[in-house]
Amino acid sequence: MRGMRFLAAMCAAMVLAGGAARAASHITFVTDWKAQAEHGGFYEALALGLYKAHGLDVAIREGGPSVNVPQLLAGGAADFGIGSNGFIPLNMVRAGVPVKAVMAVFQKDPQVLITHPRSDVKSLADMKGKPIMIADASTVAFWPWLKAKYGFSDTQIRKYTFNLAPFLVDAKAIQEGYLTSEPYTIEQQGHFKPQVFLLADNGYPGYANMVVVPQKWIANNPAAVQAFVDATREGWKRYLFGDPAPADALIKKDNPDMTDALIAQAIAKMKSYGIVESGDAVKAGIGDMTDVRWKVFFDTMASEGLYAKSLPYKNAYDLRFVTPHR
Repeated sequence: MRGMRFLAAMCAAMVLAGGAARAASHITFVTDWKAQAEHGGFYEALALGLYKAHGLDVAIREGGPSVNVPQLLAGGAADFGIGSNGFIPLNMVRAGVPVKAVMAVFQKDPQVLITHPRSDVKSLADMKGKPIMIADASTVAFWPWLKAKYGFSDTQIRKYTFNLAPFLVDAKAIQEGYLTSEPYTIEQQGHFKPQVFLLADNGYPGYANMVVVPQKWIANNPAAVQAFVDATREGWKRYLFGDPAPADALIKKDNPDMTDALIAQAIAKMKSYGIVESGDAVKAGIGDMTDVRWKVFFDTMASEGLYAKSLPYKNAYDLRFVTPHR
């Protein structure tokens, strides 16, 4: 038995790019929220043994409302993590924390604005001047972009507390949401199909669901980082276009509140909206990032005063782990 384990470990190590990464490098990977379909590719890679086959011993740690991924990475309590959007790595650059995005699973940020069916709002531009419920964090995220592109103003802001009741009872309400979450819940609870406006399909330039990694890993064990990226790419491909059941079982184990119906509709929306496979990722592969996209995102946010224009924004990401696949 020991001989078989030794041979298995040796074979796994040889799969790694260049054979340079240490066999069974342990990685604690923390997600940005409770287990859900939006994490499916990571769980698929774990469930199918893809990380193990790439010489990694990966443990996925579920996030949640009290889990701060940047703090965990900065303090060494986790090895890798999910950066929910482009602001996460940029904020870490501003704070002087050496952590970088190494892949972007979501080519489109799933952020949406949602309305009831109504004739006076058929586009984001139509929402100018109307009250919109957004979370506090959104005031320094996508809101400045809406102000710059569509002339929105802070006087429109109403507080969103992640409670759908105010929206459901007000036919004139507009609120933020996540493509794969709130619209489905609104349909189930309100018994109507809301209008959903995906910001990314209207020019919002940010990546989302990024793998963020401390610089010490990139410097000291780049082969392990490459192995994680490669296994994760394969995990997402199999999750979206193969059998998601292995990952779903782990997701529901970590998050018993998750249902098959909620997972299924999230997968369908990720596929139909091109959340994972669109833009550069169509040819370059899942997780792709480019300097051009990062520059557009940074320039947009810096022009709105969210960042100093002198910020070395390129320190927020490292393309070496996705560019070899171009």
